[in-house]
Amino acid sequence: MSRLLYPAAGQYLAMPSLFHSLDPRVKLAGSVLFVGGLFAAGGWRGLALLGLGMVAQTAVARVPLVYLWRSTRPFLILLAFTWLVQAVTLPGEAIGRWGPFVVTREGVGEGAFLAARLGLLVLSGTALLTATSPVALTDALSWYLAPLGRVGVPVWDLAIVLSLALRFVPTLMLEVDRLIRAQQGRGIQMTARHPLRLLRAVLPLVVPLFVLSFRQADVLANAMVSRCYRGGRGRTRYRQMRFQGRDALAAVAFVLLVGLAVGLGRGWVP
Repeated sequence: MSRLLYPAAGQYLAMPSLFHSLDPRVKLAGSVLFVGGLFAAGGWRGLALLGLGMVAQTAVARVPLVYLWRSTRPFLILLAFTWLVQAVTLPGEAIGRWGPFVVTREGVGEGAFLAARLGLLVLSGTALLTATSPVALTDALSWYLAPLGRVGVPVWDLAIVLSLALRFVPTLMLEVDRLIRAQQGRGIQMTARHPLRLLRAVLPLVVPLFVLSFRQADVLANAMVSRCYRGGRGRTRYRQMRFQGRDALAAVAFVLLVGLAVGLGRGWVP
């Protein structure tokens, strides 16, 4: 399927689904709770349950599998590197050698567990950004940060910064993809298997990526100024957030899922 049919990985994807229609405060809190459950679940049973929950959430959100693959593909190198480091650094029963390094059974298992945890973390962030529009995400962040406004913290500006930071990630990924294609068009090999050769091929992308990042930030700042942006003072909302029955059910589902996963992972639930 053509990559032009879907937006860049991590961008909002409007779909007529139940998950998209949930209150953004519930989706944000549920995502944070899910991430906490990933780090609190200390075993494969809890992690597997969270994985099933992510599959169910993806099905309810009707997110295409092609889009999920595009979102997670840039992180596969990180997941593989995490597994490899654990496999050759943790002490235990030796099951093989990789050059001067000894691969241990315990390292392979722990590396697979950490890689699965990071993969679910990426999917959780992708699900939140895919099913929540930038305006709704900013409103949810500002609602949770509202108590800080009593001590003089510019809550709306802080929410805007956090929202833009999250939305800037897919833009950077798109720019990296364009830079890689430009380098490949010039005959530069960008798929070297040797780590040092791959690092040598990636290093020339750092400076252009920084330049493009500052250029995108400048374009965004000019766009906000041209629209007379003055912060959150006196700002009204066209869409009001309303907590409904389905939001309560979703919140209960998040709590039960994470609680049961932590209980299974910690051995509290037989």
